[in-house]
Amino acid sequence: MGVPTAPAFADVVDLQRYPIHDLDGRHGVDLVERCRRQLAEEGVCNLPGFITPGAVAAMVQLAHQLSGKAWKSDQRHTVYFEPPAEGVPDGDPRARLVRSAKHGIAYDYLPADAPLRRLYESDELTEFIRRVLDKPVLYRSADPLDALQVTTFEPGDELGWHFDRSEFSVTVMYQPAERGGEFVYVPGLRTADDPNYEGVRRVLDGDPSALKVLPSAPGSLAFFHGHNALHWVTPVQGRTPRVNSVLTYGEVPDMRLNDLTSQLFYGRTSS
Repeated sequence: MGVPTAPAFADVVDLQRYPIHDLDGRHGVDLVERCRRQLAEEGVCNLPGFITPGAVAAMVQLAHQLSGKAWKSDQRHTVYFEPPAEGVPDGDPRARLVRSAKHGIAYDYLPADAPLRRLYESDELTEFIRRVLDKPVLYRSADPLDALQVTTFEPGDELGWHFDRSEFSVTVMYQPAERGGEFVYVPGLRTADDPNYEGVRRVLDGDPSALKVLPSAPGSLAFFHGHNALHWVTPVQGRTPRVNSVLTYGEVPDMRLNDLTSQLFYGRTSS
């Protein structure tokens, strides 16, 4: 028998701790089960040290090199990404605006040999995420801009309180900010049957009682149920920007942003 070929991302993932290339092996099965439990109990699964230090350093350097191509967005929106509601009581979260400002580097600017691009394009990572989320099928995004974004939060940037439109999100942290830039969330704040506007209002008014902070060490991979969890990236302070990636997946093939959203996030469309 020949020597097994190392996966194309062997230098990107700590495969000793996270054997995503052998999910049917004992350690791979244990990993998936451990991630499922954490996701069910906490609404988030955080895997520190998933990405190797060398790959993290390469992605931080790449973000710096491509900073001139990053699209700066600075907008005000509701936590639901919908127009402010009219005729609702004072303080209702449906009528309140928050601010999001960030710099997004689109997928098509990332070179083919970029560590996270090689990992994202692997079937092994997609299958790992599918199993953790317990989905019958899972597809990588077909959007040439949005499939894998590198996001930089410069001083003063933040991601305002919001619920995700999608059921889940997958992120990788490369570089925390010097100060601020914390990922703060309230798991399970609403359900399909209860929008819990009063609970959302309390969070927006500054009630800290239910807040949790996601650890943000370099190299961490996180799964997050963001559709029902209100969350916020606090304003970045200091000279060191916050740098991370969002990996886009879905349950239908050929997913793409519409032109309006693409223009908003990247300043251009893919069509």
